[in-house]
Amino acid sequence: MTSAKPGRYVKRPVVVEAIQYDGSLTNALDILDWIGDATSAERTADGNLVIHTLEGDMTADWGDFVIRGVQGEFYPCKPSIFAATYQPAPDPAQEA
Repeated sequence: MTSAKPGRYVKRPVVVEAIQYDGSLTNALDILDWIGDATSAERTADGNLVIHTLEGDMTADWGDFVIRGVQGEFYPCKPSIFAATYQPAPDPAQEA
């Protein structure tokens, strides 16, 4: 029997759309409008956003980013993880 050894992998470059949640009602409404499906997210009484995902409900606290993933799914991401994982993408309008 052979033992498995871990391989090394690099995350594929993927462009996502994201909005940082600042806790304001206006910003929450912008995000909820962007998500589009009224049953997919809601703003709680304490000002956080709850996003209903396939993995269950996830809370976006103030300062978190809300990301639309590669399959159109939405989920929150902590600012420190966002900064370590993402960088601004070129504007496609400027590339043409």
